[in-house]
Amino acid sequence: MQGRSGPLSRTLSIAESAAGTSVRQRPLLLTRDFGLVWSGQLISQIGDGVSRLALLWFVYAVTGSPLKTSIIGLLQTIPPIVLGPIIGVYVDRLPKKALLITSDVLRALLIGLIPCLIPVESFTVSVLYVLVLLHAIATAVFGPALTAAIPAFVPKTQFTAANALLQSTTSLGIIFGPALSGLGIAAYGSQEVLCLNAATYMISAACLTLVRFKKPASTVPSHAVQPTMLQDLVEGFRYSVVIQPAILLLTGTAALYTFGTSALTALFPVFARKMLGLGPVEVGYLWSALGVGLFVTSIGLLWATDWMVKDRIRLIMGTSALSGIAICALTMTLDPYMAGLLLGLIGCGMGAFTPIAWGIIQELAPSQMVGRVLGLYGTGAMTAAIGGISAFGWIMEQQSPETGVLGIGLILLATALVAARMSRPSAVY
Repeated sequence: MQGRSGPLSRTLSIAESAAGTSVRQRPLLLTRDFGLVWSGQLISQIGDGVSRLALLWFVYAVTGSPLKTSIIGLLQTIPPIVLGPIIGVYVDRLPKKALLITSDVLRALLIGLIPCLIPVESFTVSVLYVLVLLHAIATAVFGPALTAAIPAFVPKTQFTAANALLQSTTSLGIIFGPALSGLGIAAYGSQEVLCLNAATYMISAACLTLVRFKKPASTVPSHAVQPTMLQDLVEGFRYSVVIQPAILLLTGTAALYTFGTSALTALFPVFARKMLGLGPVEVGYLWSALGVGLFVTSIGLLWATDWMVKDRIRLIMGTSALSGIAICALTMTLDPYMAGLLLGLIGCGMGAFTPIAWGIIQELAPSQMVGRVLGLYGTGAMTAAIGGISAFGWIMEQQSPETGVLGIGLILLATALVAARMSRPSAVY
């Protein structure tokens, strides 16, 4: 007799059977379209890595407040929460190529060109907050549009590999960006460092103009009445909650995961400066160590792209546990070299969740609904993120950085426990 299986195993069994009979495709980076996307993202992610540390360092240097520094992280998470479902509707309706290029150009202006044009005396924390919020809105469009566009130029059997390779650009940005940023801050200042992003985003936009996007097959007759935005939202919500409850389960797990990891990345300069007494150059190098670990896992996921879903979930379980243990151990050392090693392990652990989760969504959701599903997934995850940043920002200010870091580690260990429950084939949800 065949035992009962959890929703993830049940809903993906057909997709996995199809994947097993597919022919092996050539390496993604050797394909023209994905290679262009990857190259553009690599350049823009290095620019993001440069500006990310500059933003946080500028606010903390001016205010001296962990809570006010955490506002940068909060502003970056508000747009996906408030606008995520609406953005998902437009991602499904509008040409993804136009959305991606427009978002890149806007981001080049907001965190690249405009900071260069503002006089030093006028470049205040309040002005920076406004620019960060507008930049976050553009990024909230770019992220789901890029993820939803992957099926337009990547075969289904390589979705997880494509997500992992795109995440590798993020990790390379973390490796090289903060180190360059720390050197730039020490030599020139935070404002000047931000100017680099204008060029990187424009390079990304130029690469995207050369990419050929396959047109999705229309499932709505041409004479049919266009559904309203509310109808599209309800359809996406119903699919994610009622028709495919596995997506709801995955979103809940992602919420727990981002509750901890978003606080870690948003408050990293605070506890590095307070716990270890480091300057911007050393903090940049430590952040780069996090990127090295993230990159290692991203490359490793290339061999896991066609794993059974239960095995991919078990990988999330193991990597989340690794991150949680390493974060807890971070509170026990004052040695920057040991801290760098631990951050590398933390990065290894953090590298698995997002590519695997996105791959599952891309496999489950119909092509005309991926944007809405990703929008709802992002809203759930980022709502938890804003809660984590606020909670741990308060804990670090009222208690101690060590207490906050230990709490983040415990959250990652809890994520591993939830993933262990999800991976059981006999589990009933």
